[in-house]
Amino acid sequence: MNTQPMTEMVIVSGMSGSGKSGTLHALEDLGYYCVDNLPAQLLPEFVQRMLESESPPTKIAVGIDARNFGDLSDVPIALSQIGALGVRPRLLFLEARDDILLRRYADTRRRHPLSHLGLALADAISLDRQALRPLRRIADVLIDTSEMNVHQMRRSVLTEFGLAGAGLSLLFQSFAYRRGVPADADFVFDTRVLPNPHWEPRLRPLSGRDDDVRAYLDAQADVATYVAQVQAFLDDWLPRLRSETRSYVTTCFGCTGGHHRSVYLAERLARHFRDTGWEEVAVHHRELE
Repeated sequence: MNTQPMTEMVIVSGMSGSGKSGTLHALEDLGYYCVDNLPAQLLPEFVQRMLESESPPTKIAVGIDARNFGDLSDVPIALSQIGALGVRPRLLFLEARDDILLRRYADTRRRHPLSHLGLALADAISLDRQALRPLRRIADVLIDTSEMNVHQMRRSVLTEFGLAGAGLSLLFQSFAYRRGVPADADFVFDTRVLPNPHWEPRLRPLSGRDDDVRAYLDAQADVATYVAQVQAFLDDWLPRLRSETRSYVTTCFGCTGGHHRSVYLAERLARHFRDTGWEEVAVHHRELE
């Protein structure tokens, strides 16, 4: 039996509408194996199975929220049992003010998870907060997202969980220019000058992560030149940022639709920096979410 412990485990909880889904996406981009809405009483069994698997994940994140708030009293016991397995979990709790949560639900027109109880939205938020209070009290990390947009929240999560000690975490992100440049970008490279797989009918439904699209772009001379020049620039300047008081750098690649060229470049540069010894390298494809 493989008893190698996982080096990191994060339990993500908090108010509905506070950004738990986005947080799990950010953790997934950092290499965490993510599971959402797992009943609390199943946590120890789930961790045990992960530890006994052929290739145990080194990072895992589990979302727990009010969709099964009747189980939340089991969380402290579950955390103790997980600790006995040799894994030290960290509980991340996200919260936001009531007025912010009301506005977010009004803007998105989403239904609150507790609305099935026949409650008005304000009452559902109040019940949610009351049910989650025990978890908030034992949280290791508390993030108030009231004044954060999605980019700031993502940056906060990457800062808190993206580091393995001293060092610089790299995030390579793809995006579509028609939706705007990501607010957290440090470097931005425009890939619209490259041949566009969108105009190849067989490639149009695919993304830059697919083998056929990669093969198409790999065969283009302009792409080879572009990659070499961008790679040389980043090879030169990213190591120099290690000495600054910063925890990560976000490098963004944009194209028209955010599905082909930008995705290909983000994946390729992330692979290059992993291969050259950078320990904390994440990839995020905004338009593929």
